[in-house]
Amino acid sequence: MAMIEERIQSQVAENPVMLYMKGTAMFPQCGFSARVVQILSHMGVPFVTANVLEDAELRDGIKQFSNWPTIPQLYVAGEFVGGCDIVTEMFQSGELATLLAEKGIKTEAKA
Repeated sequence: MAMIEERIQSQVAENPVMLYMKGTAMFPQCGFSARVVQILSHMGVPFVTANVLEDAELRDGIKQFSNWPTIPQLYVAGEFVGGCDIVTEMFQSGELATLLAEKGIKTEAKA
């Protein structure tokens, strides 16, 4: 398990906005993953995804890494933000934009 934790740690460290999801940004495989992709895309946030459906070790590892039972999981500047419900609430309240700005992540909101 140590190998997968190291891999996740480096992905989260190297990518300012990292989304662990079911499927890919182009082809999400679940509604919750699709909603988070939609929010990030709407905000114009550059992000990297990892498809947990292609990697059982990653799927189990990310849940232990974050101590969070569900996918998708969003990380911003190395910190676990949350899953779909939390990201949606933060987006609606403006907290997500504030967090991204505080972490120096540029957004280009689509009109």
